[in-house]
Amino acid sequence: MRGSGKERIVLSLESAPPSEVDGLLEQGRRRGFRSWVVPANWTGPGRSGETLLYHREGRFEPLFPAGGENIEILRISHPEELEELLRRIPPHSPIVVEWTHERVIPLENLVARRAGPGATWVLIAGPRELSGALGALEHGADRIVVPILTDAELGAVELLAESPTVQALSWGVADVTAVAPGGLSERVIVDTTSLLLPDEGLLLGSAAAFLFHVPSETVGSRFTAPRPFRINAGAPHSYVLMADGRTRYLSEVQGGDSVFVTRPSGPGRTVRVGRIKIERRPMIHVTARHGGRSCSIFLQEAETVRLTTELGPVATTELRAPSRLIGVALPPARHLGTAIDETIEER
Repeated sequence: MRGSGKERIVLSLESAPPSEVDGLLEQGRRRGFRSWVVPANWTGPGRSGETLLYHREGRFEPLFPAGGENIEILRISHPEELEELLRRIPPHSPIVVEWTHERVIPLENLVARRAGPGATWVLIAGPRELSGALGALEHGADRIVVPILTDAELGAVELLAESPTVQALSWGVADVTAVAPGGLSERVIVDTTSLLLPDEGLLLGSAAAFLFHVPSETVGSRFTAPRPFRINAGAPHSYVLMADGRTRYLSEVQGGDSVFVTRPSGPGRTVRVGRIKIERRPMIHVTARHGGRSCSIFLQEAETVRLTTELGPVATTELRAPSRLIGVALPPARHLGTAIDETIEER
């Protein structure tokens, strides 16, 4: 993974109407964008944590912060020009590529052969080309320079940037070995700003090696109304899969964050967290095995809290061994939520 969508996007205001530049810049800042190409005559101040560039004579030059390196821009029309670029530019040196004809297959070739972090930039024609640049070979370019002219185009870029960047998931089945009382503890409810389908849910668990599919509360009970925006996600130590493909502890999730919801073995999407509720409730402890590893999850014991089995969702009050639970296998080793290559054991 090469960073979340907004981290990889550089918004270019070069061609925006002069009267709109400051407004677009401020709107983009409020929406979380931090990298910009500004018009050559723009003189406003930069802000901490952002990058401002000028486009000048075939290169990007740093405006803020000062002291950065110039980045050459190369227009590629033919395969021979791409091969010349790969021979001439070291793989760890940043380069901006602008395609004049085909753009998807050449970008895949470029991504496959340039390994340096932050090294591969592309300059695209507009928001309509953003998805391909973000997802080539599942990784995409390190930075994508997107020209915008209007607030509507800024909104389109934001929507595409917040689309899931989770790579293809490895779905599997875990065999339940025990369902036991989990005591009284805090449990975390994730209220989203979206209406969820009955089979959409979060991926959660006590160990990153296997995350269980926990569906929404779209189905209520005889005594409670449905809460189609809600997922009762379990104990605060649990991992949850975020929209950028990283995991986070439930205790760290807050309003405004983007989480990844998905249907079992199906497509996923990004939704925003509107509110987190933490209360003390009786819990159950579900332990299971997947691929020779032990995995587990703590969830509230309630009729409206369910886990997805091979036969469909089952309430935690009804779950028994030897049920088979659906979930996703992930690389077990994590550093600040990002998968790393390391030996680890979680019990």
